Amino acid sequence: MTKNLQGRIALALGVLIFALVGMLPLKEKINLGLDLQGGMHLLLKVDTSKLPEEAREDAPTKALEIIRNRIDEFGVKELSVYRQGSDEIVVQLPGVTDRDRARELIGKTALLEFKLVEDNQELYSKALQGDVPDGYELKDVDKEKILLNKNTLLTGDTLVNAEVKFDQSRFNESYVAIEFNAKGASIFSEITGANVGKRLAIVLDGKVHSAPRINERIPSGRASITGRFTVEEASDLAIVLRAGTLPAPIYIEEERTVGPLLGRDSINSGIRASLIGLILVFIFMIAYYLFAGMIASFAMLLNFVIILGTLGWIHTTLTLPGIAGMILTVGMAVDANVLIFERMREEMATGKHMRSVISFGYDKAYSAIFDSNITTLIAAALLFQFGSGPIKGFGVTLTIGLIASMFTGIFVTRIIFEILSNNKGFTKLRMLKLFPKTNIDFIAKRWIAYTASIIILVAGLGTYLMRGEKMYGIDFTGGQIQEYSFASPVSAEEIRKSMDAIGIKDATIQQFANKNQVLIKTAADETTKISETLKTSFQNNPAELLRVEKVGPSVGKHLKKNAFLALMLSLAGILIYVGIRFKNMIYASAGVIALIHDVAVGMGALAMAGGEMDLNIIAALLTIAGYSINDTIVIYDRIRENLKLYRKASMKEIVNISVNQTLSRTMLTSFMTLLAVVSIFLFGGEVLRPFSFVLLAGMISGVYSTVYIASPLIISWHTKQSKN
Repeated sequence: MTKNLQGRIALALGVLIFALVGMLPLKEKINLGLDLQGGMHLLLKVDTSKLPEEAREDAPTKALEIIRNRIDEFGVKELSVYRQGSDEIVVQLPGVTDRDRARELIGKTALLEFKLVEDNQELYSKALQGDVPDGYELKDVDKEKILLNKNTLLTGDTLVNAEVKFDQSRFNESYVAIEFNAKGASIFSEITGANVGKRLAIVLDGKVHSAPRINERIPSGRASITGRFTVEEASDLAIVLRAGTLPAPIYIEEERTVGPLLGRDSINSGIRASLIGLILVFIFMIAYYLFAGMIASFAMLLNFVIILGTLGWIHTTLTLPGIAGMILTVGMAVDANVLIFERMREEMATGKHMRSVISFGYDKAYSAIFDSNITTLIAAALLFQFGSGPIKGFGVTLTIGLIASMFTGIFVTRIIFEILSNNKGFTKLRMLKLFPKTNIDFIAKRWIAYTASIIILVAGLGTYLMRGEKMYGIDFTGGQIQEYSFASPVSAEEIRKSMDAIGIKDATIQQFANKNQVLIKTAADETTKISETLKTSFQNNPAELLRVEKVGPSVGKHLKKNAFLALMLSLAGILIYVGIRFKNMIYASAGVIALIHDVAVGMGALAMAGGEMDLNIIAALLTIAGYSINDTIVIYDRIRENLKLYRKASMKEIVNISVNQTLSRTMLTSFMTLLAVVSIFLFGGEVLRPFSFVLLAGMISGVYSTVYIASPLIISWHTKQSKN
């Protein structure tokens, strides 16, 4: 065993140990995303429009600290609160599914004010008749109308404590006891001393909670806020008062809430899809490549370990699209093994020694493997850059998986084969061969293919354009969706009747294959209203809220812009890279046209199936872009090689030879990648079904476009260039 081989074995073992240390114990190293464990994702906007110029810049920073303090006291583990842009705050609350309570806690301004109640009966009577005097406001408290002087005597700025206490004289009713600092206590003492016999209203965010009568001066700086609170309401009020008043109003621009039931279903679906996809790929690899397939399967298992270990080391969050990325990585990792094994098969056919077979097989496959993975990494990097939440998780997992698959597919498997080649008995590598050597004139059929593509694209994209705004989900248009799970099947008509009864006429109601689950889409935030009516309308068939997603119109426009920018940049990046690697923009342009074709087919298939464009679909389209050029580069690499071997052959002959030589690899890789994608489609759950459907359409199109579009275009443009 050479020192070089010993060094590579040591490196491989080092990476394995690194991955195992990062992975174990798994539960402590990798956090589950909100879509897997339940929780809330909120994008908040700090409204600084009414603040003076000098206070606007500091307001978002102050709001961030106040919100973080509130959530800290709420007791959320692994929370994430950070500033985004100039006036936005992102809040992620894993495990929190009581959305109403969380929204109230985070969004409450908590402006505490003390105002005097006007006891002039003449002014009070006028106010009741609708003639409210200037400087006053009419308010409700405990079913009573009171007239408040608008002048604020004291605010909550000087509060030092707020805690929940219980009034035993009122059947242990909870209230909030507050305490002022020395300055506040002095002001409070003056107010109460000067207004003995009058009523002092305690106002929070414009709502009067109580208006007790002042019986004497209160020098202690202590007061209480009553209002028939539940213990939970009193506790939350105490939290926001202790954390302080927000410097400006806050609006929820985007919300994604996932209930624990849907989270558990997502985990189960993801694991099931992963195992089925992995097992199917392993079975085929071992059945087709025999012993070499066993080595490849071991490498793919190691690939999983490296992905999980790296995720553990960087303490990333694993999302449902992230699991899909892992499954997809396994399917795409097969590509490297198939390329190498098919190259080794060609070398064995020439009668070479096994050491030479291994060496030539890996060396000749390397450039195609490297180029195809780099182009897919371009798409993955853009997912991370422009994606949000789960889509970033998909981009991270796909990136790590591609790098890991190159390491295991090229580096680790070669070590194993070289160790085996030291054994004198290792003289042959048996493999099945389903695809005979072909000599099909693919190029002659290019005009038929062009015509078929035009018909497919016109039908798909025509449907896309005809659907207009209906083609876009709330990620891009704004709006809100709520998904409910009923105890027993329910019809869309029954849901529609209950919506009509509360005046919601424009709701879109969608049922899944499981008739128990219903998706309701509305233009505005109607969750509380809808939940209440479903409780009363279906008392014998209770519904559980599985998830809520809300996107404001401005956020929708921003997400739409970023999503399509990512697609355009992906195309540009791939065009530039392929042009540089092949030193010819003809190859790059033809490949990108085929890539655009496949992305358009995916979009058209989605439109014709009645689906909606959202962030998950953008992730699928970017993956199609990476995968499509992956296939094309393999053929381009063989064309580049054959141009040196067949110097007297025409370009048409070389392209046909190259397509035929790589046909078995194209079919095998595509088949095994589709096995992984089909497992996501069938077993990955409803959330990933549109995602995997678009992937299926785009990847099938990718095989077709590589042979019938990317390759023939080279001939057409090469001929024109030669004439010029």
